[in-house]
Amino acid sequence: MNKKLKVGVFFGGQSTEHEVSIVSGTSVIENIEKDKYDVIPIYISKEGKWYKYNKPINKIKTLKIGEEIENIERIDNIGNVLKNLDVAFPVLHGSYGEDGTIQGLFKMFNLPYVGCNILASCLGMDKVYTKIIFEKANINQAKYIYVRKYNENYIYIDDKFNEEIYSLEQVGKIIEINLKYPVFVKPSNSGSSVGINKAKNYEELLKDIEYASKYDNKILIEEQIIGREVECAVLGNEDVISSCVGEIKPSEEFYSFDSKYKSSESKTIIPADLPKEISNSIRDLAIKAFKAIDGRGLSRVDFFVDEKNEKIYINEINTMPGFTQISMYPKLFENVGISYQELLDDLIKLSL
Repeated sequence: MNKKLKVGVFFGGQSTEHEVSIVSGTSVIENIEKDKYDVIPIYISKEGKWYKYNKPINKIKTLKIGEEIENIERIDNIGNVLKNLDVAFPVLHGSYGEDGTIQGLFKMFNLPYVGCNILASCLGMDKVYTKIIFEKANINQAKYIYVRKYNENYIYIDDKFNEEIYSLEQVGKIIEINLKYPVFVKPSNSGSSVGINKAKNYEELLKDIEYASKYDNKILIEEQIIGREVECAVLGNEDVISSCVGEIKPSEEFYSFDSKYKSSESKTIIPADLPKEISNSIRDLAIKAFKAIDGRGLSRVDFFVDEKNEKIYINEINTMPGFTQISMYPKLFENVGISYQELLDDLIKLSL
């Protein structure tokens, strides 16, 4: 009888997506094949403390947003835990989990882990630098500007990487000259639409830049693409496959945190009702974007399809997308015949 692989499932974390990670992580723990894997659940608090989740494995069910973790025991020696694992499965969204930080820790312990490597995780988390990579890959995207918060002022970075320090008001005027309203203002390093707002005029723009700077000192400002929001999942290392394409129908003006996780009005359509050639182009571009950032394991790639001319624009790539049974990533693969449990199994195999 083969010895079961010890798989550490990491969830929670220090980012603004802590609650989302709890839902994803407990879903993975509930559905992973227990006959094949010895599952060790590890919860990371918002303060960065590590805990064993001592609830019996067969009684762990998927929690909902806002539900708290109970039955936990503090881990004093993190190194001992990592040395005893065969594989790490970091179901962590956002900073310190999806950004290459914990991937670097696993690498130091020579521990195989599910998902993208350090570089791809860093790039995928930083919206500004994914934009730069996608430009090099010649993937169409919305027109954008980015600035950095600097004390009470902002540093404007032009397309040749030259920098100038301006006041918030001056930066707002530069953006007005170069981009058309409405624009989306986003923290560069944040997920689940946290810190994102839509500005329709100069006053809103200034307010939204200040708000985004609470989450990250690097701020991305993008022109709005009026079109359909679609997503495509990818799976693999070198031989990468893509799922079908799904469409998001947000309950609000855009797919905010509340419309993603708190509204029953938001809808997903799988597969999206798109012409076959458009769907195929999106699937090809999803793989291209994944390979452009040196992706491994999995990612979900988000696009817009212009409602006037059906032109495709890439929005962003998520290297650790939501992972509940009703999340877009597993549902997209379920539609092409890969079940949730098979997906978890494939991802663990890819990590090895």
